[in-house]
Amino acid sequence: MPLLHVLSNLLSRASRALGLESVDRFPPGHQYPRTRWDRAYFDIASDLKADQMETAICDAIANTPSVFAWIEHPTPRMQRTLLGVIHARLRRGASAPTDLVAMLVDAYDSPHTPEALPSLRAAIASTQGYDPSMRVAHLQAYLLDMPAAFDVIEAPGRH
Repeated sequence: MPLLHVLSNLLSRASRALGLESVDRFPPGHQYPRTRWDRAYFDIASDLKADQMETAICDAIANTPSVFAWIEHPTPRMQRTLLGVIHARLRRGASAPTDLVAMLVDAYDSPHTPEALPSLRAAIASTQGYDPSMRVAHLQAYLLDMPAAFDVIEAPGRH
């Protein structure tokens, strides 16, 4: 039986190294160790580097913003991607992105979610105790008044 266990562990390591498995978090030692995502919505290969994982998740958010709901403690870059989508919709004057703003409010329910923009946490916290629809409306107004500071081009990190 121990031989089977050893072979199973070796096969698992090889599978991870070859990128045949999906992961739901960044590798150990990453700057955002609490960030998690649902593998059912994000097919992130285990052989990718952390910045490649984050880029893949940001691309998914940009293409299908509703997947943001399946991320725990999103990184600031993931949040800025969602904020970019929200801001674009607000500028177009199309239907208000209340569902996307609600996801952002939900993400900030945890103190472990890192702040993407200065004062964003304070703006969300100032609506604590309000009806959920009022929280979303206040945050939408806050984001609409805010300059597009999150329309930043993300440059890949140096290695």
